[in-house]
Amino acid sequence: MMNICVAQSGGPTCAINASLVGVFKESLKKPEIDAIFGSVNGIEGVIENHLIDMKTIIRTNDDIELLRQTPSTVLGSCRYKLPDWREDDTIYKKIADTLIQRQIGAFFYIGGNDSMDTVNKLSDYFREISIDIKIIGIPKTIDNDLCITDHTPGFGSAAKYVATTMHEIIRDSSVYSMPSVTIVEIMGRHAGWLTASSAVLHALGETAPHLVYVPEREFSLEKFIKDVRHEMAKHKAVIVAVSEGMEVPEGVQSGVVDNFGHKYLSGIGKYLEESVRSEIGCKVRSIELNVMQRCSSHICSRTDIDESELIGAEGVKHALAGETGKVMVFRRISSMPYTVIVETADACQIANKEKFLPAEFITASGNNISRCAMEYFLPLIQGELNIIMDRGIPKHFTIKESVLK
Repeated sequence: MMNICVAQSGGPTCAINASLVGVFKESLKKPEIDAIFGSVNGIEGVIENHLIDMKTIIRTNDDIELLRQTPSTVLGSCRYKLPDWREDDTIYKKIADTLIQRQIGAFFYIGGNDSMDTVNKLSDYFREISIDIKIIGIPKTIDNDLCITDHTPGFGSAAKYVATTMHEIIRDSSVYSMPSVTIVEIMGRHAGWLTASSAVLHALGETAPHLVYVPEREFSLEKFIKDVRHEMAKHKAVIVAVSEGMEVPEGVQSGVVDNFGHKYLSGIGKYLEESVRSEIGCKVRSIELNVMQRCSSHICSRTDIDESELIGAEGVKHALAGETGKVMVFRRISSMPYTVIVETADACQIANKEKFLPAEFITASGNNISRCAMEYFLPLIQGELNIIMDRGIPKHFTIKESVLK
């Protein structure tokens, strides 16, 4: 018999709790697993020995279903960067002490690029000092920028929200007779996957977004203004999608960074709005989708939620089969019909690396998304959940704050 521990890390998504449910449900099926611990605030909870017994929190099938469709990280999150254990293993000893004291044989970390860095470092450290604790990474990020995996849990729901919101913005912008430009700023630091997903509307017959700018292409303000003028000659209301991570002049975006050295981004939408107003002089507004695109579970993708639960469950199976230092990944077999399987990849192949939009997904002009990308994006946003409501508002599963303190 052994216990297991699961933690959540990085930015919230619609689907990260579904992966937690996958780990939890699969662990309940395994007679060799006894207690299922949840670490409060990611790896920080393990360091501080702040674990909670998930069986006392999730008690019924109704709890499981409600948690499955609840956005964000129910256990809390963190952005904690582990040092190199070869230089300083103090923190690693604390982690090992907690896991050994709790008789934990497998640790599951649900997160993105930086979280997989933790998976890689921990598994290497435990191998080095001959501690038999399996470390498995369960991917999640709306940025969809993890290497090897076809896509990441959380992305499909975020993409569905972005495309749906863009659809509504198109309707809103089309009602007036005066020419206008609407600029929609979408999350994406170095990779434009989420911004590009707004173009699935083209498959529905929409001409908008008329312009799409992603970090994979060099950005020129002069060319941007020229592009906008060109589209205004054809359309009364021009809609632009732009990634928050586009290169802009110094001072437009915040210079503040997190523990992993990532800049806090925002500001390009307002910068381009002011540029259009100055250079063209038409009616113009910018909209920053901000955190809403991460956790808008009322429009989540059923495919995303189902797959997120699946990949969490598969992580448990692989840990019990003796694997460690692995990240669970999707491999797409077919887009029509859509078919994926779950495999593993070494954490060192994913940690601190990024996956970018394929060149063929971007038009030759560099300012829109090609038709061939639709085959990739569309399957990921399919299906809807029967959302549990409470007096007209989606109901969420929460843990009492006193338990998390």
